[in-house]
Amino acid sequence: MSTLFEPFSIGSIKLRNRFIRSATTTYWADEKGVLRPEAVELYRRLAEGEVGLIVKGHMYVSDGGKVHNGMAGISSEAHIPMLRRLTEAVHGAGGLIVAQLNHGGIQSLVDRAGPSEYVGEGWKARALSQKEIWSIIEAFGDAADRAMEAGFDGVQIHGAHGYLISQFLSRLVNRREDGWGGSLENRMRLLIEVYKEIRNRVGAAPVLLKLNCDDFSPEGFTVEDSARVAREICDRGLDALEISGGGIGRIAELMARARSNDPELSEASFAGHAARIREATRPTPMSIVNGIRSLRCMEAIIKKDLADLISMSRPFIREPDLVKRLREGRQGAATCTSCDLCRSREVFGKMLLRCHLDK
Repeated sequence: MSTLFEPFSIGSIKLRNRFIRSATTTYWADEKGVLRPEAVELYRRLAEGEVGLIVKGHMYVSDGGKVHNGMAGISSEAHIPMLRRLTEAVHGAGGLIVAQLNHGGIQSLVDRAGPSEYVGEGWKARALSQKEIWSIIEAFGDAADRAMEAGFDGVQIHGAHGYLISQFLSRLVNRREDGWGGSLENRMRLLIEVYKEIRNRVGAAPVLLKLNCDDFSPEGFTVEDSARVAREICDRGLDALEISGGGIGRIAELMARARSNDPELSEASFAGHAARIREATRPTPMSIVNGIRSLRCMEAIIKKDLADLISMSRPFIREPDLVKRLREGRQGAATCTSCDLCRSREVFGKMLLRCHLDK
């Protein structure tokens, strides 16, 4: 049997295989951020489909960090009962699940505030005060406490995709002139302080990080920056790193610079950049996400030691039981074609996140 289907350990937890369901917002919580029962059933199906580790779609750590309607919260005790129901459903189906913790920063629906004043995307954001920054760091810690109380097997810090931590890392967005901006050391300070706060709260429970390999913006966060940040936080005891990409100011044409020249890795959009980060962070377990569809590519990623784990998002929207199908030899690739219609205005946000082909 392929090593893809063999157990793999991340810190104190043992996955039944090397597949990760990358965090994907279901857009299915009520106006107060409480998860709806339908979302619980979606995660149960993922666990029944033999996904090794599920990362719960991003949850706001404080009310001011909510990014969109339907986003789940983990900012108060009121969120815990349904989150506990979620973890019990996943565990009951033999799965493992970690909570992705996030703050929208300048992308917040409630209070557009980030490292610096920012004008773009049709809106204007203000700069956070140092007092507010420390309050947000504490909010991440409080959210980690709630995640443990709700029964999650660990937490993942969302440090990618142009949300608050990603904004602080970006020289395009972060124009501060104090200890939180300027040099990369200062720009990574928020991430490091959040990690330290969470680690102090959860002890030996796994702490993971989702990090951009590149913002793909002319003046943002580069692969050189990413390798340095990843090395710093791995040295501090991070349990696993997930490599993604794309931040504020992203230009689609720049994404080509992250690809690998290896034809066996052509599906993996960030394989070239991931190889550079892998060299800086070994032996910390690493996963890579985006574009991976075939068993052939998945096996090449593991065989070539590009990553230890395979993260996918859109394929699991189409096929929650994809891992089981691959293991049983029923198919050799995901049927998802990356058409992105699951994120179209006609589908996304109107109901539980689904493939547009599902009726």
